[in-house]
Amino acid sequence: MGVTITGTGSYVPSQIAKNEDFVNHKFLNDDGSDIKSDTKTIIRKFKAITGIDERRYVKPEFTTSDIGFLAAEKAIEDAGISKEEIDYIIVAHNFGDVVSGSNQSDVIPSIATRIKHHLRIKNPKCVAYDLIFGCPGWVEGVIQANAFIKSGIAKKCLVIGAETLSRVVDKYDRDSMIFADGAGATVIEEKKNAGEILFHESATYANEEANYLYYGKTYKPESDDPNSYIKMLGRKIYEFALTHVPAAMKSCLDNSNIPISDVKKVFLHQANEKMDEAIIQRFYQLYGINTLPNGIMPMCIKKLGNSSVATIPTLLDMVKHGELENQEIKKGDIVIFASVGAGMNVNAIVYKV
Repeated sequence: MGVTITGTGSYVPSQIAKNEDFVNHKFLNDDGSDIKSDTKTIIRKFKAITGIDERRYVKPEFTTSDIGFLAAEKAIEDAGISKEEIDYIIVAHNFGDVVSGSNQSDVIPSIATRIKHHLRIKNPKCVAYDLIFGCPGWVEGVIQANAFIKSGIAKKCLVIGAETLSRVVDKYDRDSMIFADGAGATVIEEKKNAGEILFHESATYANEEANYLYYGKTYKPESDDPNSYIKMLGRKIYEFALTHVPAAMKSCLDNSNIPISDVKKVFLHQANEKMDEAIIQRFYQLYGINTLPNGIMPMCIKKLGNSSVATIPTLLDMVKHGELENQEIKKGDIVIFASVGAGMNVNAIVYKV
């Protein structure tokens, strides 16, 4: 018997924002001063670093709980279970429901409760709660579901990652081009002759690293805008990730007693293409390997952007259902999930499909 992922689902918003759509934006430095480069140059450099050509935004009528529900429906259907069998609904997000035209977070009731309501689950013993853990939230939700199932207090869990970051970005901040909207969901349960979570690891670095991602004011000088927006110290996050994510992945893999040669896929949080490529290279270098296996790291950031907690479950769903060219996973494959984000939190799972 192993705790395994039996169903996946995702919601990819239909509205596409291409890089060229930002050409008339006025981007500023964090002190409010003008960036010396013209906007076309800013966008070109952004593409070179992040790998992002376009990102997806939700339509005005949707919120985080709406798209989380849509992804959840697909995962439940994919798993072939009754929604009334679900013992826990764990929803990873960071900003709650943010209605169009506002950036105020709404988390009362919780996003998980709202999704349970949308699913029309009648069973009161289906416990619904939110998980705030930065971008690694979905991975941490899977870790918690694994613990619930192994302890015997749950048989089936629904773990969702959903976010609408387009509503909490400062349009004067060039980093706003990174962020996107989306939702991914998974059904986790214990089954015979199925996949298995072999080992997991999590860590929080909350000293000088605590505020590498934070909520801050607009970069527009002398603005009377009272709202706060997602902000990040990109260089510090990059350096942090390159140190701590490969180390967490290696520790997790070594503790699972699986050799590096058996790893078929690494599903990294789709944060930044250059950063993810550096992470996977550093990870293999820890084992003395300088040449990466072909196709080891699926990527969807080029077209979908960074949707925080939704990136890994969305990527997993796409690969599982053959939606990424030359990417597949098969029964028995060893894969690694790993993420890094606000907190600063890092986690990893070694999983046998």
